Amino acid sequence: MIDPNVIVGLNPADDAAVIRLTDDMALVFTTDFFTPLVDDPRAFGRIAAANSLSDVYAMGARPLVALNIVCFPMKTLGAAVLGEILAGGNDIAREANIAIAGGHSVEDAEPKYGLAVIGTVHPAKVWRKGGARAGDRLVLTKALGTGVLATALKRGRITEDSAAMQAAVRSMTALNARAADLVHALGVAVHAATDVTGYGLAGHLGEMLRASEGVSAALSAGALPVLAGAAELARDGVLPGGTRANRTHAGDRFEVAPGVDEALAWLACDAQTSGGLLVAAPAADAERLARAARDAGLDAAVIGEVVARDGAYVLLAP
Repeated sequence: MIDPNVIVGLNPADDAAVIRLTDDMALVFTTDFFTPLVDDPRAFGRIAAANSLSDVYAMGARPLVALNIVCFPMKTLGAAVLGEILAGGNDIAREANIAIAGGHSVEDAEPKYGLAVIGTVHPAKVWRKGGARAGDRLVLTKALGTGVLATALKRGRITEDSAAMQAAVRSMTALNARAADLVHALGVAVHAATDVTGYGLAGHLGEMLRASEGVSAALSAGALPVLAGAAELARDGVLPGGTRANRTHAGDRFEVAPGVDEALAWLACDAQTSGGLLVAAPAADAERLARAARDAGLDAAVIGEVVARDGAYVLLAP
């Protein structure tokens, strides 16, 4: 028997699990961890922690407490490196006003780090992937291109201290709390929401559309916020394997109109780490949110709209 208090579980799946405790409170559960994207261990810890917290914000919730998840080759990398990774995670936890209250570690040949996070939300105010409506506008609150830039770093095309990579690190370590707080403060009518991570913008938008009814999306390539240098690198073929896989998986449900810069088509599929929130809301609310987010220093934009069309297609037009 399925617990009736599980508001969000695996059927259908969403960004995090949600269980009702009382009529006024539910807990949100999520976990995430991955291998390093950068050499700086503290920056890696910050990126991984911000990424782990993102799904809580994507559900309209606020984080409450976290636990460390660590896989680490202690004999080869040593305690000092691990200490820096954990310190980076703690930096982000402090920014989120939560405690990391413990965790678990195992010996592993390849380092991995992340958090298990619990948050709280009112049961009637959970944001879901499904629910987007024809006429809604789509707001993205961070620039695309972290996957391309991280791949460029691995291939020696850019350095970790380059302006382009430092901008990517700032984006990946920025909590989605600011964007979520603006949604709440402005009273935006959120019809659907998610965050953009490994499946890329087109992939996560596709999930949103499939979880909704009878809708597709039309995106404006020129409106997509993109990190400096990412388009040029994508144009040169500097693409992560995950980005290529995302576009292949999208297949004919990702339609690229004539005249669209191919680099932007790739960036719409770019595998992101700790990407922005993607929100479907009525047009006026979406414009207010994007404007307020830009005023707050976020790389936010209205990037397209939800349209009445069966099949959950994503059209990228000029």
